[in-house]
Amino acid sequence: MNMQQMLLDINPLPLPTLENFLPGRNAELMYMLRSILSGKEKECFVYLWGNSGCGKSHLLRAIVTAYARKNAKVVYSCAENHYPFRGDSAADCFALDDIDGLDASGQAELFSLYNRLREDGHALLLVSGSTAPAYLDMRQDLVTRLGWGLVYQVHELTEEERVQAMQTHAADCGFTLSQEICVYLLRHGRRDLPSLMMTLDALNRYSLVHQRPITIPLLRELLRVDS
Repeated sequence: MNMQQMLLDINPLPLPTLENFLPGRNAELMYMLRSILSGKEKECFVYLWGNSGCGKSHLLRAIVTAYARKNAKVVYSCAENHYPFRGDSAADCFALDDIDGLDASGQAELFSLYNRLREDGHALLLVSGSTAPAYLDMRQDLVTRLGWGLVYQVHELTEEERVQAMQTHAADCGFTLSQEICVYLLRHGRRDLPSLMMTLDALNRYSLVHQRPITIPLLRELLRVDS
């Protein structure tokens, strides 16, 4: 049984929430997002930026999930679904992920949406990109507006924090994970937390199926791609 087969047997990951996001150095950002959800923070425009895998998409989806649970109308858009926010300004929350991928037409639509929402003053616009607004390769009037609201860098977890997260997850699942296994995973696999946790679940199942302890050789065996 190879890695792909093992992953098929793993339950899907839970919906992203603020509760299952490991904050690391993002405590201030998390406080601000919770304040928005509770109504304590009145800022309607938030821009998040950071490297791939830092958790921007998780946070955007978490806010969308929270709004949806309150029966609010939400719009989540990203490059993969071609940013279908265009022409829609009736939502209570707009979450636009990885806006670096917007073409000229998309940038014009976002500029127009920003202006409409600023006039209405009720909906939240949460946007993410790979870099701070001033360094985006986009039309200047849009860049200026993206910098008017709250701007936060989403900091990646340190290696020690990722190891801690993996070991905590393993303990919650009832098995012990050595530092050696964690470091190997960080060196030879995808480093984002969802992928790491899925691999750990597959590794645990692989260990149980074959009745073998979790070791580096067992992990290598699991990660090997067979036909």
